[in-house]
Amino acid sequence: MRTHRLLLNGLGNVGRRFVQLLRERSELLEERHQVRVLLVGAADSSGAIYDPSGLDLDTLLRTKAAERGVGELPGAVPGQAITCLIDHHGADLVLEAAPTNLWNGQPGLDVALEALRRKIPVVMASKGPVVLAFPELAALSDWTDPSLPSLRFSGAVGGCLPAINLTHRVLTGCHIHRLEGVLNLSTGIYLTRMEEGLDLDAAIAEAQKAGLAEADPSLDVDGWDLAAKLCILANTVLRQPTRLEDIQRHGLRDLAQGEPRNARMRGERILMLARAELTENGYRLSVGPETLRPDHPFFPLQMGASGLLCDTDIQGRQVVLNADQGPMGTAAAMFRDMIEICEP
Repeated sequence: MRTHRLLLNGLGNVGRRFVQLLRERSELLEERHQVRVLLVGAADSSGAIYDPSGLDLDTLLRTKAAERGVGELPGAVPGQAITCLIDHHGADLVLEAAPTNLWNGQPGLDVALEALRRKIPVVMASKGPVVLAFPELAALSDWTDPSLPSLRFSGAVGGCLPAINLTHRVLTGCHIHRLEGVLNLSTGIYLTRMEEGLDLDAAIAEAQKAGLAEADPSLDVDGWDLAAKLCILANTVLRQPTRLEDIQRHGLRDLAQGEPRNARMRGERILMLARAELTENGYRLSVGPETLRPDHPFFPLQMGASGLLCDTDIQGRQVVLNADQGPMGTAAAMFRDMIEICEP
């Protein structure tokens, strides 16, 4: 059985949970999938560490749990980036789980490009690189030519919700007439609390206190995160070249005071929705809060859950829902992408 040598960039909430999966599921990988993997390199903002015989996963997890950086570990190189490991050490797969940047795609974009240029497959959780540079990434990967290295990023759209898998693989041969998605967990949390009577600022403050929201919630509240995910789906699944600015965007600040609570009292719900509708001139793309009636498949979604709906010509309506798995869901998506690439 071949051993696949892994490099991991990013050891935040998602990266740490991916390491946990590597530690806990090695036997499952070998017995069920005939896959053996070895994490030989890892990096975060503090530096990088490499060991050809495999990193000690327990030490790595304890270090991050103590809020210390990889650069502090014995043998690490402070300040060194993962691209240095890609350049100088053999790897069979590069995994990118650094924080997303929607404006320049870094650091994930350079990581993905460097690996693909060296014919190394890539698994990404970061949205930014796919949003900003999908044509360039596709040209270097199996999205353009099956003989080129694999590029997978299912965790970038809705965590472990199989959005990319459903639309790109299951719906092969279909024309998608309409796509709808509830793909941002934070806005679902805010709207649920707003249904109960809180205003937006209070809902955000409560979620931040509970560790369920970013210190700067604007990417979620103003619809940028959801627009980024719709941008990925448009480019990769709907095959419509799309930039963020092509998507009509509204956010939760556009709601009138008390609107979510009033909708709930009428027997309706307001959810933050990504939408693609086929027209004579291609897909019309939008994100924003929408009022849903009880017969809509997304109506029963609980706080933080996600969903995807596709209306097609020959497979009818396909709907997939997922309860909130948080960072573990995204790590699990990276894990399944890794298996797909490595499985013989």
